[in-house]
Amino acid sequence: MPAQDNGRKEPLFDLIGSLTKAEKRNFKLYATRQGDANAKFIVLFDAMEAMDVYDEQKLMKRCGITKSQIANIKAHLYRQILVSVRLIGVSHSLRMQLSEQIDFARILYDKGLHGQCLRVLDKAKKIAVESGQSTIALEIVEFEKTVETHHLARTSTRADQLSAQTTELCERIEVSNKLSNIAVQLYNLHLKLGYVRSQRDLCMVTDFFKPQIDSFSEMELSFIEQVQLAQARMWYAHILHDFPACFRYSRRIIELFDNNGHLKPLYYDYYLKAYSRYLESLFLTRNWRRLSSAIDRYEKAIEDIVTINTNASILSYLALYLHRVNLYLMEGSFTSGISIVADVERYISSAGSYLDTHYKMLLYYKIACLYFGAADYRKCISYLERIISVRDQSIRRDLQCFARMLNLIASYEAGLDYNLDYQIRNVYTFIIKMNDMHGVQKVLISFLKRLNHIYAGDFKQELRNLYDRIKPYESHPYERRTFFYLDIVSWLESKLEDRSVEEIVSAKFRKGLRDL
Repeated sequence: MPAQDNGRKEPLFDLIGSLTKAEKRNFKLYATRQGDANAKFIVLFDAMEAMDVYDEQKLMKRCGITKSQIANIKAHLYRQILVSVRLIGVSHSLRMQLSEQIDFARILYDKGLHGQCLRVLDKAKKIAVESGQSTIALEIVEFEKTVETHHLARTSTRADQLSAQTTELCERIEVSNKLSNIAVQLYNLHLKLGYVRSQRDLCMVTDFFKPQIDSFSEMELSFIEQVQLAQARMWYAHILHDFPACFRYSRRIIELFDNNGHLKPLYYDYYLKAYSRYLESLFLTRNWRRLSSAIDRYEKAIEDIVTINTNASILSYLALYLHRVNLYLMEGSFTSGISIVADVERYISSAGSYLDTHYKMLLYYKIACLYFGAADYRKCISYLERIISVRDQSIRRDLQCFARMLNLIASYEAGLDYNLDYQIRNVYTFIIKMNDMHGVQKVLISFLKRLNHIYAGDFKQELRNLYDRIKPYESHPYERRTFFYLDIVSWLESKLEDRSVEEIVSAKFRKGLRDL
């Protein structure tokens, strides 16, 4: 139930829309215990819950709230909802439990019960250290230092222990911060760049990131630090087109979690993103048998994870749908793959504003490829337009460029070529602006520019010439990235052999299975 326009203009409305039935029921019970069941913030909650689109004027009229009152009532309601959700969520969240223990210790300290306070902190610190929550553990140690100055019954060696723990935890936090910084920088680079496009890109990435990554040794790291190092190596390999290495590092993260299953609920996001990259590596290396069985294993692995919270559910199903579509694309079973589109659309609709634009674009592009392979070009174009219309051109520039390229080809195939010259100029201008004009793009756009001037009798030979120029790029170290997005070779083969793209791709798939 997203708010009006972009779902982010009214945080309270989005928060209420994200609540489960159990959370709403718990809030009503919690709120009525706080006082009058007809309190204005409860009336406001009921009114907002019933709305499909946020309308503040209608809300004030329905609740009898004035303009001067509504801001304070909304702020109060927002806080009360979070408090009520925290009360039922604390039993499922280790971080919340640790925070709660620190709060309990603070109450005991304020009452002068220093011994009881230290016992609570000791227990919480042990759990925090074992689960890799170094920042929380450091907060606890700092609190212990404060308490120790008023608790004279403890031995003097206690101060030395706390000092040593502080030093060790600070070192752990510094290592973790360095690793997480490398991983997030690589991920951000992936969102903007996609894969390396040239020797210049390669040098930029390797010169900056490789020395940083190589400075760490896994043997010296804690569990979460090992996960973070493998994650950094995974993203590094992915950007460099090194998919076997990406496969190894993503599998390493999965193995770490399988060996420490109790930590999956705490770090589920690391686990899910690594599993998604693991599945994508199998797709990009065309390993159908392993991908098919891995998707089935993944579906079983997320059965418990989807119940953790909304975010875990969204991330879990994102990878599932994305790679089920990938399986159809690999098999060349485009027509039967269309059956999953309704499920993906329902998923995108239910996720609403909680699903990043980047992931929506990725799903739309995959669906567009399904429709293109099934020769439903108008449907293909409709999904590509959702990507082309994205205002922020810094998000997945690679996807935005190739969406425009595929849109050109689909428009031609659909017979919508009355303004093809205008479209080509727009695509050319966009690709130049994004600094993404490379060999395959140059050859393809040059061909499309001449389409209206090619005689029918020469068309097959022109296609053959285009095929001969593009085919070698499949094995080029940088140009091959184009074929991760656009299977231009199969499209050209379909035109040359007078067969559908679906027939061409499925025949290649079957041959690949026989050759294994």
